[in-house]
Amino acid sequence: MDKREFESDMTRFILEDKRNIVENVRIFEAPLFTYGSPVDSMYQDLKDKKEANLPDLILPKEWLSSAKTCIAGFLPFTEQVRFANRGGDWAAQEWLYARIEGQAFINELLQRGTAYLKGKNCDTVVPSLSENFHSIENMGSNDWFTDGESYTSTWSERHNAYICGLGTFGLSKGLITKKGIAGRYFSWITEADFEKNHRTYSRIYEYCTQCGACIHRCPVEAINEKTGKNHDICAVFLNNTRKRFSPRYGCGKCQCGVPCEHQIPDKNKKAAEA
Repeated sequence: MDKREFESDMTRFILEDKRNIVENVRIFEAPLFTYGSPVDSMYQDLKDKKEANLPDLILPKEWLSSAKTCIAGFLPFTEQVRFANRGGDWAAQEWLYARIEGQAFINELLQRGTAYLKGKNCDTVVPSLSENFHSIENMGSNDWFTDGESYTSTWSERHNAYICGLGTFGLSKGLITKKGIAGRYFSWITEADFEKNHRTYSRIYEYCTQCGACIHRCPVEAINEKTGKNHDICAVFLNNTRKRFSPRYGCGKCQCGVPCEHQIPDKNKKAAEA
């Protein structure tokens, strides 16, 4: 199947649909897409705790036995959203819109993409919208490599994006793409046989310069140079934002005002230059 036609339809929807604008704030820029194999051995590695602690992970072929492609997407936040969230200790209003209304818009995108692919007679599953999707958070501090209890889920957008070649992780546990770290991820598993992308990296933190900028940006010191993000501390703060901004919540400070905000960072630059 021609990926250009699919991407063109999805991109047009993102850039033209009015639901991508909330209170005169445009949420997302044009997306990135990558395509991976549903039988990539790294999915099993995730489940077996060789790369991450995701014992509940449902493998792509378990989501859809006839799957031929895993599609990973990234929607970068606009400069308006990112700029607003660079200041202060609490999430900017623009960021809260991007986090909550933005996710609702992504769900619309996922449904549109599913309809498109099924219209081409290709059965398609969206794990994040499936009744079989669940996640458990706030179970303990975790890193990609820990064996103890931690965040777990039946599907991980970030790990799928890493496997499909979209980017590598940073200290804040976000995924750094060629359009940066500030944005949202999404995916389809489909029978459509798209040409696959090849990972251009070999290390999990390859794009991260370990500059420490995200450490200083975190309002509750939840990120450590040696162990990365402590999800317990982060989760408590997010719960506080939910109380403050209900029905919205969010933070994203570690994704804004850092060298990897909207690009792969220059390894020759220091954190102080961000």
